[in-house]
Amino acid sequence: MNIQHVLTTTVKKAASSIFNVDLPSVEFQPTRKDFEGDVTVVIFPMLRFIKGNPVEIGTKIGEYLQENVDEVAKFNVVKGFLNVVINNDFYLKFFNAIQDEEDYGYVKTSSTGASMVEYSSPNTNKPLHLGHIRNNLLGYSVAEILKASGKNVYKTQIINDRGIHICKSMLAWQKFGDGETPESSGLKGDHLVGKYYVAFDKAYKEQISEKIANGVKKEKAEKEAPILLEAQEMLRKWESGDDEVVALWKKMNGWVYTGFDVTYKNLGVDFDTLYYESNTYLLGRDVVQDGLERGVFFKKEDGSVWIDLTDEGLDEKIVLRSDGTAVYMTQDIGTAIQRVTDHPDINGMVYTVGNEQDYHFKVLFLILKKLGYDWAKQLYHLSYGMVDLPSGKMKSREGTVVDADDLMVNMTNTAAKISKEQGKLEGYSEEEKQKFYKIIGLAALKYFILKVDPKKRILFNPEESVEFQGNTGPFIQYTYARIQSILRKADGVGASSVDTSLALHEKEKELLKQLQLYPETIQLAAESYSPALIANYTYDLAKEFNSFYQLVPVLPEVDKKKKQFRVQLSRKVGEVIQSAFKLLGIDVPERM
Repeated sequence: MNIQHVLTTTVKKAASSIFNVDLPSVEFQPTRKDFEGDVTVVIFPMLRFIKGNPVEIGTKIGEYLQENVDEVAKFNVVKGFLNVVINNDFYLKFFNAIQDEEDYGYVKTSSTGASMVEYSSPNTNKPLHLGHIRNNLLGYSVAEILKASGKNVYKTQIINDRGIHICKSMLAWQKFGDGETPESSGLKGDHLVGKYYVAFDKAYKEQISEKIANGVKKEKAEKEAPILLEAQEMLRKWESGDDEVVALWKKMNGWVYTGFDVTYKNLGVDFDTLYYESNTYLLGRDVVQDGLERGVFFKKEDGSVWIDLTDEGLDEKIVLRSDGTAVYMTQDIGTAIQRVTDHPDINGMVYTVGNEQDYHFKVLFLILKKLGYDWAKQLYHLSYGMVDLPSGKMKSREGTVVDADDLMVNMTNTAAKISKEQGKLEGYSEEEKQKFYKIIGLAALKYFILKVDPKKRILFNPEESVEFQGNTGPFIQYTYARIQSILRKADGVGASSVDTSLALHEKEKELLKQLQLYPETIQLAAESYSPALIANYTYDLAKEFNSFYQLVPVLPEVDKKKKQFRVQLSRKVGEVIQSAFKLLGIDVPERM
């Protein structure tokens, strides 16, 4: 039972009974530390409906609450704030109700409807990089949060496996590769293909410089560089089904997929379904033709097909070229429809794509609505900001990206360095240490990225993320490990129902209040598609536990009932930390 729900109902009754007013909503906030109270009702928003002195209004509502709500012990009013003190037994009854509850905070999965979450969606001409890491972590975590909130979820990606970019890598490998393979080179397949994408760009720039030196203008030189013309010809051959080109395409893409699988496994993300651009790029043309006949689209004199969105504050957008070939928008229209065809229970989709594509998704969603698809109302673009490093931006063609695999190794090494300096894993075997370094390093990386609101740009600092103090993954992991240590030492202190007449220490009450927020936090995170809410909730819980641990004796407590309750409270806090971190894709170590 959430006390705010009880108070909301009763405050509205008080407003109706005392002031003859129907309040549309009631606003709450945590009680400030310098005032007595567990939850604060904010009176100021009510003044639009109730005329009078806020202190007098607050006092009358407080009296009504104390008289009609058993859980309310007392209250005080400070200016426009009604601070309400809740009885201890309310929190202890709540704790008895949840202490043995598995998956506390999670909602049973609905039997109807599903959401599809798309993330990663890489190009097959290069390995995954730091930007992909944020994309994958956000998409995976949002999918897990949606599941915890009660939704059926499909995780998917569309792999961009065709186009001029992959032909550039293929052509460079033909020219410069001398038959090199992942096996012969020792490179992961995606790294090997990425190497030749960089090699193409190097050769392309050299040819441009040579042409400019011979008096050709830059713009013309860029269009007429021989290696680019060869790549364009290779793309034409691929689209016409040339056996040799298609065989090379399949071979090199196979290398990349094997490499991606390793990265995904190490990062701890997965997918339920995969879509490939080579299978979907023609999708949508029939839909566009149907929309043209229905007047959703219009044709220009050159034969190209467009949609006019100027009435919606956007502009005209092309959906078919004059030669009848599809553009990205056409493909995305068809892919969305195909996904619902493949999974008829889908009633919403989440696209995890960087904010440089904001306009594209506004247009896509609007077109699907105009085509008459009801599920288009439930489409959401999980738009996120870029990730920068202190060294600056990344450039794929120049080979200056921060490789995802290298970054994960670097995070493990950074975790090892800081752990050794602070003596966090003394007494562990070398094998155990390496395992923990990886767990800590990945937690540092994931938490640093996920604790930030998705819309904000991130400046990622590996050293800062691995600190064992402050709002970091390792700090929360350390708190969890501390709780497991308490539980091991308390072996024999069994779990049983807590005596609801037990006097509560202020810190115990604060922990119980924090635990009570977990189910609501999951729902809010699901509604706003924001893992940051889960991350920062978990930090607040860990911080509150450490404050409790410093001020309240747990194992040294001589009173049997108090000791038992504090051990059980510690156990539940640990379970919620583990549960919340699971939603973020983060593991917790039993010892540190």
